[in-house]
Amino acid sequence: MKLHVSPDTFPPRGHEAKRISIVDAAAGVFCREGFAGANIDLIAAEAGVSRQTVYNHHGDKEKLFVAVVRDLTERCNTGIFATIATFPDQPKDLEADLIGFAVRLNQNCICNRDGKFLRKLIQTEGERYPELFAEWREQGPGRTWPAIAARFARLAYGGYLAIEDPDVAARQFLGLVNAELQTTFMLGGTPREDEVLQSATNGVRTFLRAFGKRRSATSVEKQAALASA
Repeated sequence: MKLHVSPDTFPPRGHEAKRISIVDAAAGVFCREGFAGANIDLIAAEAGVSRQTVYNHHGDKEKLFVAVVRDLTERCNTGIFATIATFPDQPKDLEADLIGFAVRLNQNCICNRDGKFLRKLIQTEGERYPELFAEWREQGPGRTWPAIAARFARLAYGGYLAIEDPDVAARQFLGLVNAELQTTFMLGGTPREDEVLQSATNGVRTFLRAFGKRRSATSVEKQAALASA
C-alpha cells in the first residue's frame, strides 16, 4: 500500500536540511530493506518529506542510492581525517598511544552509524554497482590509507618503527586493529567498548611484533649491564 504524504504535513525546512534528512533516511532504508526492497514512499515517510520532494532532490531511487554512497563516503572521510589528526607522531608510550589511536579510529569511523551503513551497502550491493564502489575505493580508502601511511612513515623516520613500506604497514595496522570485530560486523551488530579496546590492544601488539624497532644484542647487553651496576 502506498503512503500518501501531504507537503503540508511537515513544517518548512531549508534545502540542505531536507537533503540531509532524505540521505539519512535513505541510508537506513537501503541497509534495512536492500536496494530492491526499498522504495521512495518509505524513504519519504522516514525523512519526513513528501514523495515529490525526494524526486525533486534526487530524481529516482538509483540516483538517490548513488547520492547515499557518496555522502556516506564523504562523511566517513571527514571522521577518519579528524581522527588521523590525533595520531601519535611523537609517542611517549608507543604501544599505549597506538592502542588509543586504534580505539578512536574504530569508534569514530568504523563502528559508528555512517561506517556501519557504508560497510553494509558495500557488502550487499557491491556487485550491483561495481563502478560506484570502485569510485568509493578511490575516494575513500584511496585517500585515507595514504594519509595513515604517511603517519607511520614519520614514526619510522623518527626511529620508533622498523618499516620498509609504510603503505603495507598502514594496511596491516588497519586490518589487525579491527580483526576481532569482523564477526560482530557480519552479524549486523555494534561491538561493545570493551570489545573495541581488546581488538585494538591485540592488533597493536601483533603489529609491533612485526614492525617494532628491534634492539641489537649489544644494546640489550649494555642495558642489562647498566641495570645491574
